[in-house]
Amino acid sequence: MALMAVLESDLRALSAEARRRYPAVKDAAEHAILKLRTLSSPSDISQNEDIVQIFLMASEVKTVKLSVIGLSCLQKLISHDAVAPSILNEILPTLKDHAEMADESVQLKTLQTILIIFQSRLHPENEENMAQALGICLRLLESNRSSDSVRNTAAATFRQAVALIFDHVVHAESLPVGKFGSIGYASRTSSVTGDVSRSMNNSESTENESASGRRETTTNAGKLGLRLLEDLTAIAAGGCATWLRVNYLQRTFALDILEFILANYVTIFKILVPYEQALRHQICSLLMTSLRTNTEIEGEVGEPYFRRLVLRSVADIIRLYSSSLITESEVFLSMLIKVTFLDLPLWHRILVLEILRGFCVEARTLRILFQNFDMHPKNTNIVEGMVKALARVVSSVQFLETSEESLAAVAGMFSSKAKGIEWSLDNDASNAAVLVASEAHAITLAIEGLLGVVFTVATLTDEAVDVGELESPRCDYDPSSKCTGKIAFLCISMVDSLWLTILDALSLILARSQGEAIVLEILKGYQAFTQACGVLHAVEPLNSFLASLCKFTINFPNEVEKRSGMSPSPGPKRSDILVEQRDSIILTPKNVQALRTLFNIAHRLHNVLGPSWVLVLETLAALDRAIHSPHATTQEVSTPVPKLTRESSGQYSDFHILSSLNSQLFESSALMHISAVKSLISALCQLSHQCMTGTSSGFGPATSQKIGSISFSVERMISILINNLHRVQPLWDQVVNHFLELANNSNQHLRNMALDALDKSICAVLSSEQFEAHPPSGSSDNSQNVEAKETELRSLECAVISPLRVLYFSTQSSDVRAGSLKILLHVLERCGEKLRYSWPSILEMLRSVADASEKDLITLGFQSLRVVMNDGLSTLPADCLNVCVDVTGAYGAQKTELNISLTAIGLLWTTTDFIAKGLLHGPAGILDVHSVQNNMDGEKTEEQTNDLSNKMNRPSPSINTVDHEKLLFSVFSLLQELGADERPEVRNSAVRTLFQILGSHGQKLSKRVWEDCLWNYVFPTLDRASHKAATSSKDEWQGKELGTRGGKAVHMLIHHSRNTAQKQWDETLVLVLGGISRLLRSFFPYLRSLNNFWSGWESLLLFVKNSILNGSKEVALAATSCLQTAVLSHCTKGNLPMPYLKSVVDAYEDVLQKSLNYSDNAAIKVKQEIFHGLGELYAQAQRMFDDHMYMQLLAIIDLNIKQTLITNDNFENESGQVPHVLRTILDILPLLGPAEHLSSMWLILLRQLLQYLPGPDSPSQNDEEEARRASTTDHNPDIHAKLKHEKLNGSATASLKRDGVPSPTSEANNTTSVGVPNYLLAEKLIPILVDLLQQATTIEKYIIFPEFIQSFGRSMTTRRDNPDGSLWRLAVQGFNSILVDDVSKIVKDSGLDSKTIKPARLRIWKEVADVYEIFLISYCGRALPSNSLSAVTLKDDESLEMAVLNILGKKILKSPIDAPIDILQRLVSTLDRCASRTCSLPVETVELMPLHCSRFSLTCLQVLFSMSSFNEGPDDWNLTRCEVSKIATMVLMTRCEYILNRFLLDENDLGERPLPTARLEEVIYVLQELARLEIHPDTASILPLHPQLKSGLAERKHDKRPHLLVLFPSFCDLVISREARVRELVQVLLRLITEELALEKLSISS
Repeated sequence: MALMAVLESDLRALSAEARRRYPAVKDAAEHAILKLRTLSSPSDISQNEDIVQIFLMASEVKTVKLSVIGLSCLQKLISHDAVAPSILNEILPTLKDHAEMADESVQLKTLQTILIIFQSRLHPENEENMAQALGICLRLLESNRSSDSVRNTAAATFRQAVALIFDHVVHAESLPVGKFGSIGYASRTSSVTGDVSRSMNNSESTENESASGRRETTTNAGKLGLRLLEDLTAIAAGGCATWLRVNYLQRTFALDILEFILANYVTIFKILVPYEQALRHQICSLLMTSLRTNTEIEGEVGEPYFRRLVLRSVADIIRLYSSSLITESEVFLSMLIKVTFLDLPLWHRILVLEILRGFCVEARTLRILFQNFDMHPKNTNIVEGMVKALARVVSSVQFLETSEESLAAVAGMFSSKAKGIEWSLDNDASNAAVLVASEAHAITLAIEGLLGVVFTVATLTDEAVDVGELESPRCDYDPSSKCTGKIAFLCISMVDSLWLTILDALSLILARSQGEAIVLEILKGYQAFTQACGVLHAVEPLNSFLASLCKFTINFPNEVEKRSGMSPSPGPKRSDILVEQRDSIILTPKNVQALRTLFNIAHRLHNVLGPSWVLVLETLAALDRAIHSPHATTQEVSTPVPKLTRESSGQYSDFHILSSLNSQLFESSALMHISAVKSLISALCQLSHQCMTGTSSGFGPATSQKIGSISFSVERMISILINNLHRVQPLWDQVVNHFLELANNSNQHLRNMALDALDKSICAVLSSEQFEAHPPSGSSDNSQNVEAKETELRSLECAVISPLRVLYFSTQSSDVRAGSLKILLHVLERCGEKLRYSWPSILEMLRSVADASEKDLITLGFQSLRVVMNDGLSTLPADCLNVCVDVTGAYGAQKTELNISLTAIGLLWTTTDFIAKGLLHGPAGILDVHSVQNNMDGEKTEEQTNDLSNKMNRPSPSINTVDHEKLLFSVFSLLQELGADERPEVRNSAVRTLFQILGSHGQKLSKRVWEDCLWNYVFPTLDRASHKAATSSKDEWQGKELGTRGGKAVHMLIHHSRNTAQKQWDETLVLVLGGISRLLRSFFPYLRSLNNFWSGWESLLLFVKNSILNGSKEVALAATSCLQTAVLSHCTKGNLPMPYLKSVVDAYEDVLQKSLNYSDNAAIKVKQEIFHGLGELYAQAQRMFDDHMYMQLLAIIDLNIKQTLITNDNFENESGQVPHVLRTILDILPLLGPAEHLSSMWLILLRQLLQYLPGPDSPSQNDEEEARRASTTDHNPDIHAKLKHEKLNGSATASLKRDGVPSPTSEANNTTSVGVPNYLLAEKLIPILVDLLQQATTIEKYIIFPEFIQSFGRSMTTRRDNPDGSLWRLAVQGFNSILVDDVSKIVKDSGLDSKTIKPARLRIWKEVADVYEIFLISYCGRALPSNSLSAVTLKDDESLEMAVLNILGKKILKSPIDAPIDILQRLVSTLDRCASRTCSLPVETVELMPLHCSRFSLTCLQVLFSMSSFNEGPDDWNLTRCEVSKIATMVLMTRCEYILNRFLLDENDLGERPLPTARLEEVIYVLQELARLEIHPDTASILPLHPQLKSGLAERKHDKRPHLLVLFPSFCDLVISREARVRELVQVLLRLITEELALEKLSISS
């Protein structure tokens, strides 16, 4: 309906336009409108001609507006098929008339209408209409009156009409639908590779041409098309078109239409014979004629555009019809190739080169051409000629005057193409720059053509691989396989024919070019062609291309560029064309890209390179040297051509990337087939062999390069091994044999390199997964597989380790042997736990090293052994353990290196630690002596042993098959042998280790093993060491000679304790004794159960005594320590029987008695140790001591004390120190306090010690008898009571001898007196006595206390004779201590009745009173002569005196003691006598008295006041205190009255002279204290007052100062004293008396 509306609108417009001038048209239009309304569809219109006729009528008027409207409506009707075909005969004349009109719009409408006709069903079917329609277009095209737009539209309309005609022919002839357009002239891609790929894709449709047969006859449409083709051919040839009836038409236009038809309607010419004949005879003839050109052709034929059309048509024929037009194509190709040789215009040659390039980049075309011509024996080698022609163009660049500019332009063109910018030739350019650009364009086309051939070969090769004619390079290479496929044979033929020409041209342009894009493109060609050669197994081209590529990889500065013939095998060596490398290595971007290309090729062809690997490896070796060269750099491109794009990140340089690629190539060997890996290794070996010659003695850069290449080969072999560990066995021998060959080279650097490579290789293989876990020893399911794997693993392990053994035993070079040992060390450190089968070889090698004379070899061998012993014993096979122990012993016995011997001994200890895991039947509970004794041979022990073994960690499988006891004895035997070594360090270490082993693992040894150890190893070792110590030389040794000075040798100093052989053996003997000591300490309870152990013990005691008496100081001390340690360790645990303890004490006594006269330092030191031992022994084992042993101990001590005092009687004057022996005895005395069961020994001990304090000239016989009696109380339970009674009554006269107990001093009485005064000894002894007294039991302390008081008192009196000494001070402190702490306790806790205790109390207090009386009166507060005491010491002495007074006045006399009244009176009297010193002296004497004397007197007075006073404290007041207060008050009143009266007398005598300060202070103090003194009422009762006054005071119970009344007369006399202070104090006292008499309450008024 839309069409109807549009037509009605057009008819109305037509009617309106023709209304005035053309009424007929107007009427017809209105009639048509009415008619149109009756119609409903275009088919109705086509059946009614009235509608069409009105438009034709309007067109015939030939006015522009009506014609335009009419033609427009005709176009709409034709487009909608609303016009019947019969009307075409009327339409075409109308259109012809309109074409002759001068109006442009009408002409354009006419052309549009004709095109619509060809597109509709009105398509002309007869020659007349067809010729008429086409003629209209051609006349408008060639008319001089036509505008450019009309002419261009006419040309386009004709081209489209031709296309529609031939489309109609294809349809009418039922030909395959589809147009095969030319790709040679479409826009090219950015690379030649892309062009080749696209040509292959577009050519796929041509592979399936129509299968229908060729036809001789054609349809009417086919004939019309043929007529048109013939006329176009005639026009193109310069003739006339008879059918189209055109007088003149440009040949270029006709030729362009022909080229269009040839390119797009291939099936027409291939199937329809008339068309093929026309092509063969007319078109080809035309093209041949047009192609025969020379420089003199003029006119249209000589125009570049015409030549281009001719060449394009020729190209289409060759590309599309060469298979059917063999001869014509050969002629065309020969003519094109010839053109490249002729001296034609450059644009002409460029056109030809474009055509040839198109052939080369079209894989299908090139394939067909090569098959039809080069592979046909009767035809010309067209493709080869094309390639040579292109190569000739490329090579011409070197002969151009502007070659450099041209090459730069070529690089620019490739760069522009890479960026997507197409370069084209500018026809009107004529300057020199355009000429250079044109030459560059020609060269570019030639290069692209060659590259197209290369990529075509590569593409066809890939196609052959895809269809299975060739094996992929990823597959294993089989040299015997032959290429039989059609495509494969084609590829091989092309390679053989073309490779040399292509290589020459590409290598030339690559060498001269620097641009990024061109270098990349050419290198892609190298890579593609080389890979194709590899796949095709074309060895010679492959090697030649590789060799050429390698030339561009490394740019050595002084490299001489040489053109050498290409060798068919990898013969050319990189090192042959390199001169000495003296300057820096510079890698240009081209070098980097070439290297990357080489890596790509190697990765792609790794399985097929085979012998060609050498070429690659030589280059990679040079690259490796460059990478590691400190002077190697990369160079940026300085030309305007853009530099190569780097794919690296900012943090990596080209060197890093190349190094990574270099490594990755060999890492990828894991993906290669095993044969390819072997080929690669062979090539590396070949490269290494080539460089080995001349490296032995050569120097300089050449040698350095060769060594660098060898290093590269070795490193890459290692890399290959590491990356092929899963299949290393077939590769191992090949690699290792080369390493061994290098290791035997005379060049030291190569030897080191080989050794390092062996190290890395062996460790890498042993660290691989196949050695990770040992396969199970047996399997029920796959026993055969397991056995096969075991065999394979054994073979591999032995093969891996065997090179070390071969290397060591086959060379005499010490550095190589050392290197093999270093490798072995590394292997054992890293992979030792993985070895299973190669241990015999390893141990044999290490055993032979122990016998070597080179120190370095022994050191290295021992390091390996140490690794085995420390870390590898658990993995060592059972049969190798004994061998390993023997090897260790060999290293211990070698004499070359001392430290190794010592460490080897330590390794034997490590071995025993491992062996001990298998010693499962040791005695259970070995430290439990009772369990061991009771269950040693019983069933219970066996059960315990079994339980113990089940609980222990299961040992390694190797231990289960080893006789561990035998192995242990082997270790002991080696240690025993080493214990007799002449080197002191070795034997000492062996001895020490032997005993450490026994001490560490003794609990695991059986009884039989222990017996063997003691009788076969321990005691023999002791005997031998003792014998050697006794018989060795005593001559002094000279140390190692260090040099000379003044012509005399200078020797190293040796310490005096080790400068003879005997002293060295003494040291060994000390170690033996120390070891025995540790054994006894740890295992004595168990060892006692062994057979004949007592005899061994006795022999040990005998040896100890002999060592002490006759041995050196060190040996004697060690022997003492040995005995002491053994006893002390077990006596406290109850594991030491009495006979052993008794034997030790007897041994000590024997030694001390025999060594009494030994006074040298060694003997003194030994005695000290013995006494320390005795003290510690008693302290630990005192429960085991009885009376006899204790008396024996005291006798030993007493004897040595007195002997020491006699021997050192002048030591006080000489050194002022106690002798060392006495000092030691003093140290142990606090430990000798008797135990509970030895309480009776307290009296003996304390009395024996008291005798060493200063005493009377002859001791009391009664004291001795009492001491003897006291010792018998241990045997008579009732002796205590009897002793107490006898002692208290003074009748204890029993003798100790009567009871059979020896006196501790019985032996000493023959040599010395009982008392040996010694102040220094007494000073040290007093604190000890005080402590011992406090520890003693109550009864013994009570008995001995008076003797203590008496002895301490005598020591206190030494102050007069020795005031500067410390004895009296210590005695005073001790006296104070025992009085304060013990007096009251003794009285309270004695537990005896008053009748029994009274005599004892009397004696105690008598002694106390005596001491106080003598010491205070005679030695305190006196001006004793001393010139050496400092002020501090004098002050301390004064403080000590005050402390004595303080204890007496406040601690003793104020305590509830039971001292008799006379004793109390004596003590108070003593204080009064001391207080009277100041007032009793004449005034003149008082002034001369020291201050401390007056202070002492005043302090005594103060104590009297303190004892007299009463402070309302009922708890502090007791009977004793009351008595003391009464006595002290009376004494005090008398003393005060005397002091006051004496004061008045002295004051009167002196007159105006002042009294001495001491006297005045004394009076003032007395008056003050009298005022403060308050006395108890009981005390007041004894005051000498009038009875009435006493009764009056008694009634007044609150009066506390009645004592003032006694002194009232004296106070009255003092009222007239000259001293104001005295008068004031007297006034105070008188007032107190007034208060006391209650006189203050009375007054006169009352």
